[in-house]
Amino acid sequence: MTTRVLPVDPLDPEPDAIAAAAGVLRAGGLVAFPTETVYGLGAAALDAGAVERIFLAKGRPATNPVIVHVADLSQLEQVVDVWPESAARLARRFWPGPLSLVLPRRPEVPDVVTAGGATVAVRMPAHPVAAALIRAAGVPIAAPSANRSLRISPTTAEHVLTTLADRIELVLDGGSCPRGIESTVLDLTTDPPTLLRPGLITASELSEILGTRIQLAESGREKRPEPVRSPGLSTRHYAPLAPVECVESSGAARVRQLLAAGHRVGWMGWEGTERVGHGQVEAVAMPRDPAAYALRLYAVLHRFDECGVERIIVEMPPDTEPWRAVRDRLQRAASPA
Repeated sequence: MTTRVLPVDPLDPEPDAIAAAAGVLRAGGLVAFPTETVYGLGAAALDAGAVERIFLAKGRPATNPVIVHVADLSQLEQVVDVWPESAARLARRFWPGPLSLVLPRRPEVPDVVTAGGATVAVRMPAHPVAAALIRAAGVPIAAPSANRSLRISPTTAEHVLTTLADRIELVLDGGSCPRGIESTVLDLTTDPPTLLRPGLITASELSEILGTRIQLAESGREKRPEPVRSPGLSTRHYAPLAPVECVESSGAARVRQLLAAGHRVGWMGWEGTERVGHGQVEAVAMPRDPAAYALRLYAVLHRFDECGVERIIVEMPPDTEPWRAVRDRLQRAASPA
């Protein structure tokens, strides 16, 4: 199949483009579209056959659930069985936006969406293109990131086409995503609520709204036999082609060592850091603000893929709450399995 690309205004999406994409979804097809986090690969959430095509296109394991996206609270009635006051409070504060909530599912939700589990992750995206598409389709949309499984998440249409060209029907090209990393995922079926995947909305912000502490997911919980409740929990995830090595201090010495061994190196350091090996290393100076770093993260990793580096050295951000989401993505990208 040939993947069609439709440019669309990210702030005021053209109705014809949105209608064309909605028609593909209603017919059981796949559409990649921008959200405020990353590009999603969408299918009609209540159509099991359509959602199964997401897994085939991505090479995604059936044990990894997908998030369901809604345009308004009324669509939640089709997928969520219980809407507690805690969810309502969080939605009033953070929706539309990059927060996914794990709640009891309705029986109409296909098992393929939830990996056979009793819960479903839902969110209401803030991006105008995503919101318009869900409204036009008239159904909730299941949408993981629009990339091959475990690879770098896409923040542009070009990133989507790198791995999914000719595997899906349509890409809505709305330019770069404005936030850059995936949504925070909070499980509201546990007491206290559990942060399953960190994002730019922090545990402290969630705790302030709920008036209760937020527990962090246990390390290695994705290896347990019960159904996984959230995407993004694989030990290895968000990975570029070259091996990633994370260092807690300056990476200059390690970069020099790899250059001496004849490797072409990608180096993700900090603004103002002295550079080494000019002409032999693809060096990127990253901002010292967590949100700005997150916005650039996947674009830089895609750049390293395009340059054909053989090793990637990352100088890790501080081990503090504002950096938790970025550190999570980097650690999973560096995991060997």
